[in-house]
Amino acid sequence: MPDVISPSLDQLRIFLSIVEEGSFNAAARKQGRSISVISYAVAQLETQLDVRLFDREGSRKPQLTEAGRALVSEARAIDDDIGALLAKVRSLRQGLEAELSFAVDVMVPGTCLARLLRDFQVRFPTVSLRLHVEALGAVAALVLDGKATLAIAGPDIQPHPEIERETIGGVDMVAVAAPEHPLAQMARIPSGEARKHLQLVLTDRSPLTEGRDFSVFSPRSWRLADLGAKHALLKEGIGWGSMPRHSVQADLDSGTLVELHLPERTVVNYALVALWRKDCPPGPAAVWVLDEIRERLAKPS
Repeated sequence: MPDVISPSLDQLRIFLSIVEEGSFNAAARKQGRSISVISYAVAQLETQLDVRLFDREGSRKPQLTEAGRALVSEARAIDDDIGALLAKVRSLRQGLEAELSFAVDVMVPGTCLARLLRDFQVRFPTVSLRLHVEALGAVAALVLDGKATLAIAGPDIQPHPEIERETIGGVDMVAVAAPEHPLAQMARIPSGEARKHLQLVLTDRSPLTEGRDFSVFSPRSWRLADLGAKHALLKEGIGWGSMPRHSVQADLDSGTLVELHLPERTVVNYALVALWRKDCPPGPAAVWVLDEIRERLAKPS
């Protein structure tokens, strides 16, 4: 049996790229290399490990062999470890960030965010800030595209191999309608009644969660990309919908909006998760923001 030769990091990354992209051609496009370079790297890797990683016969797309499937997780762990090491070195060499690009979900309390950024300015006067406010998958898309260093996203972001995530808190959600709305005038809302009325739903502007529905009960719905517009329409009596409690508490107190106790509505907390790329971990300023927003979300406003 021949000796096993240690593979290079480049070979492992090409192997993982083929697995993730589904073909040699797609991996070549992602890596910006020729198909011959990709094929040669895989052939060399198979020779050095003395195992066949892909079954290339009988299909236009390479299929992982049993050995190939067994090695994917180990290859990914090595890639992650090297990426973390290099990112740590870059962080140590660079020190404090020159700029922080920060993306937040529209559900994050505005008052909490404003106070945090006020304190950020005092603590890090030399760090420029670029703030993005988006909804649903558009928050994670900014991190994936490298346009945001740190993000606070909602609960419906699916795990992604390039992103680290950490749950940091949550926001209470409440179903509301104007007082003249039929649902608001019912002492007890029967099961299924909400389906008979127009529901205002926050929609996504990114492909990450495009086409997916979150807490949508009614077949009749209007899709809105702006939380402020949704709030205004609710106050006008145009349908019912869910809002973060902090955004409508004043309306509930004044009677401009009424809380709806829907029997089928079980999710009342909108979890918030911090996101960042594995190859670009938070620097000192971003770590401070992460620690502060976790602490402030835990305190009652």
